[in-house]
Amino acid sequence: MSNSDQVSQVIVVGAGIGGLTLAIALARQGYQVRIFEQADALSEVGAGLQLSPNAVKVLRTLGLEHVLKDYVYQPENAAIRHYQSGRYFLKSELGLQAEQRYGAPYWHIHRADLHGVLVQACYSAGVEIELGHKVLGYRSDKKKATVLLENKTEYCDLVVGADGIHSKVRELMLGIQAPIFTGQVAWRGVIRADQIKGVELKPDATVWAGPNQHMVTYYLRGGEFVNFVAVEERAEWSNESWRQEGKVSELQSKFAGWHPEVTRMLDACDATFMWALNGRPTLPKWSDQRVVLLGDACHPMLPFMAQGAAMAIEDAYVLSQLLSKHDYPTAFTQYETIRKPRTSAIQKLSRENAGLYHMHGGMLGQAKLEALGVVSKFAGGLIKGKLDSVYGYDVTSLSM
Repeated sequence: MSNSDQVSQVIVVGAGIGGLTLAIALARQGYQVRIFEQADALSEVGAGLQLSPNAVKVLRTLGLEHVLKDYVYQPENAAIRHYQSGRYFLKSELGLQAEQRYGAPYWHIHRADLHGVLVQACYSAGVEIELGHKVLGYRSDKKKATVLLENKTEYCDLVVGADGIHSKVRELMLGIQAPIFTGQVAWRGVIRADQIKGVELKPDATVWAGPNQHMVTYYLRGGEFVNFVAVEERAEWSNESWRQEGKVSELQSKFAGWHPEVTRMLDACDATFMWALNGRPTLPKWSDQRVVLLGDACHPMLPFMAQGAAMAIEDAYVLSQLLSKHDYPTAFTQYETIRKPRTSAIQKLSRENAGLYHMHGGMLGQAKLEALGVVSKFAGGLIKGKLDSVYGYDVTSLSM
């Protein structure tokens, strides 16, 4: 039974990918949705992301697939390669093969392009977006929710904390909790493909696996740009920002001696940013009366399965559908019941991939990658089968 008579006004805290997706879905169901974002401008970091088929299925259901097609790059393969020789440990077809197997394409897209499409869809659906508003607190009771901002107080029926790994809404709900540093730091950047001299990167989503380090490379915007994420292990890191500028010369020295596709690419790099890879303990709950969490606010993802954005997009769809069919306490309970096992499983896979990509265990670690290559070559279906639960998942077909 719809609860639209009881719940009509929703405040979303955070104008990231998950919050915008939820706002679109709710607004199209007739909810009055307002987004409050603490940044002073609607912008996304200069980085790419991977939209796997499970995420594209949601965006398709929201009518955005045809718009996004103008911005994406469709890789031919997913690959794991040796950091020096370039030898393939794993090569699994994406492209048309992935689309046929999983029911939707596998895309690379610039975060700013995805963000821009979602913002425009929000405006078209009547969503109000207000910038420069830092949340200080909230109150929730049986009748209303109240959001305390720096310069005003707002009232609504429900509040959604979609404000990322450093979520203020989560902190208000569950108390201050320091992030858990994973011992890994990531560098990222976007480089014009025509500035990379002497080599041509393969049209793949490639993981370059090395001792205690790895690099991910892939194309963006139809092949116009190359996106990279480089991860190294460090004993400590104190800066929590993910917009800290890094020294290009330091990055280049960290990956000196790697395959020419990596080093020549980094030779063309003129800017890079760094951030610590942090985790959070599993939360005891995702909601508090009329307030609920979404995306990295409740289940931050390490990037080793490229599922952070996808999980937030899935969250948004599930929560929007449950709110359209149930009273909000039931919707919040079912949302956590449906999403927690799924996101926990993806978190586990991501942690396991970190050790694999970094050849943990020395020769044993490399042997694991060699074995993966053998399995891939002679029993490719086993590798694809492991990904079926991730990419083949379809939240739009769930009975809710």
